Amino acid sequence: MPRRLLRDGVVVLDDWEELNDAALPTDGRALIVGFDRWQRERDAFASYVGKLGVKLEPAHKVEDLVVDLPRLALVAANFPGPSDGRGYTQGRLLRERYGFKGELRASGYVRRDQVFFLARCGFNALELPEEELAAAGAAFQTFTAAYQATNDTGLPVRLARR
Repeated sequence: MPRRLLRDGVVVLDDWEELNDAALPTDGRALIVGFDRWQRERDAFASYVGKLGVKLEPAHKVEDLVVDLPRLALVAANFPGPSDGRGYTQGRLLRERYGFKGELRASGYVRRDQVFFLARCGFNALELPEEELAAAGAAFQTFTAAYQATNDTGLPVRLARR
């Protein structure tokens, strides 16, 4: 059964596939490649006809991916546990400093109580546990105003500023 996720506030089927250590397919599927593999085999992906995405781990530097952003349709940030928030910073850097316009996905340990804050950092796709998907969309309305400035790219509506 295909995985479902929350994308732009709507529950949808995931149309991306993680490549892991498998050989590069030739059928044009949308692929997510780990950052380390991307760095090692970047040139091998140059002729790939499908959409490409890269998955960052918390220790990876966004700056090392900047030159490749025009080639990428997706960047995913992995959240390995509830106490590691480096993915929030990766998301903000990608959206605000480097102007990434593609899908920004939060994966790994992502829960409903993080949805609003992830969206404020620019994430527009969230891999949540299946049992939390139906109610997660309501989390976008957690707050109506904000004190901190941000781009709010992942929110369906802009927040009022105080």
